[in-house]
Amino acid sequence: MKALVTGITGQIGSYLAEHLIDNDIEVHGTIRRHSVVETQNHRIDHLQDKIKTHYADLTDVSSLEKVLEETKPDLIFNLGALSHVKIGGEQPNYCLQSNTIGVLNLIEAMKSIVPKARMSQSSSSEMFGNSKVENGYQNEDTPMNPVSVYGISKLASYHLMKHYRSAHNMFLCNSICFNNESSRRGTNFVTNKIVTGALSIKLGLQDKLYLGNLKSRRDWSHSQDIAEAMLKIIKHDKPDDFVIASGQTRSVQEFCHLIFSLLGMDYNDHVEIDPKFYRPEELHYLQGDSSKARKELNWTPKFSFMDLVSEMINNNKLALENGITINTKALV
Repeated sequence: MKALVTGITGQIGSYLAEHLIDNDIEVHGTIRRHSVVETQNHRIDHLQDKIKTHYADLTDVSSLEKVLEETKPDLIFNLGALSHVKIGGEQPNYCLQSNTIGVLNLIEAMKSIVPKARMSQSSSSEMFGNSKVENGYQNEDTPMNPVSVYGISKLASYHLMKHYRSAHNMFLCNSICFNNESSRRGTNFVTNKIVTGALSIKLGLQDKLYLGNLKSRRDWSHSQDIAEAMLKIIKHDKPDDFVIASGQTRSVQEFCHLIFSLLGMDYNDHVEIDPKFYRPEELHYLQGDSSKARKELNWTPKFSFMDLVSEMINNNKLALENGITINTKALV
């Protein structure tokens, strides 16, 4: 069996590649050209002798068709996207081209070249936006009212998957992923920005950490758990859509307090609010109900929240002690 993973150099993509290899599945991945290949591929450097990568871009139909013709995959995991909400708002046209038209390009190429393959789309909890949640959770039936260009782009691709599944009898499924983190998370995302910032302050490398809305609440899982769920979803007996989440919600403020406390500091002494990090329209609350996935797929998270936090602190501490410094004030 062969799998194609777009966005294989991302945190979920790299963990998914490892998980596929462990399941004796031949792994191919697409990457976009980057002028500094050392930083682009660092998450998959340890897999270079076990996977094959191909240059392609979701916005370039011909490159997708070429890869599908060459690999003829049985499983397709689309993790390629412009994945940062704030940058998506600053580059709205590209966000929609990559996250929506890109998915359409991939579906159409799949329909022509490997119509019997199975495809999983990495959907996002950002699609829910600020929908009213009466029981405190968002699930597969919760109305979706996104409050960002990124969320809108993901919702459009979510519906493209559902439409082609019904109209063309294709095996297309949506993995509705809530926030997920790991030691492989990019430093311009708030969790790793907080961890690296707190560690830098602890080591005397900086004095302050600048953040936006501390009241926002998110449901954080480990990316390895998300990757495992994606494989279960695509191997399910029928194509369907599943929420993947821990079921726990915490505020950015609570995350700050925990990280700084574990390092023996008070975040109030070091964190300052910078309005430039606020969203134009804030998404206030996310807490996922993954009971459907737990029941139908027999999926349960293997990592606790404290497992995740400990890993992020330990790995970032090692990086900083080895001289890898980050200017967290400049991060979006």
